[in-house]
Amino acid sequence: MNVFLVVLLVLAGVALLLMEMFLLPGFGIAGISGFACLIGAVAVAWICLGKLAGYITLAACVLLSGLAIWGFVRSNALDKMALDTKIDGHVELANNKLKHEEPAAKEEKE
Repeated sequence: MNVFLVVLLVLAGVALLLMEMFLLPGFGIAGISGFACLIGAVAVAWICLGKLAGYITLAACVLLSGLAIWGFVRSNALDKMALDTKIDGHVELANNKLKHEEPAAKEEKE
C-alpha cells in the first residue's frame, strides 16, 4: 500500500506541476500542491520504506519532472494552444496621405 501511495503522489505531483507551468497562470495552488505531493512522496518513501527507497523516490521525482517538462515542450500540444495567426493588414496614416498629395498640389499650382 505504501508503494502505491508513493507512486500516486509522484504522478499527481508531476501532473500538477505541468498544469501549473503550461495551463494555469501564475504560481498558485496547483504548483504548491505539486511540490507538496513530490515532497510527501519522498517523505513517505523515506519513513515507511527505508532510506534506499527514499533516495530512489527522490531521483524518480527529479527525473520524471524533467522528462515530463521536456516531453510536453517537445510535443505539439503547445503549438495547438498557442495563437499563431498572422495579421497582414496595412494602415495608411493620414499624415502619409497628406505628404503624398503635397507634391501633386504644388505641381498644379505652377
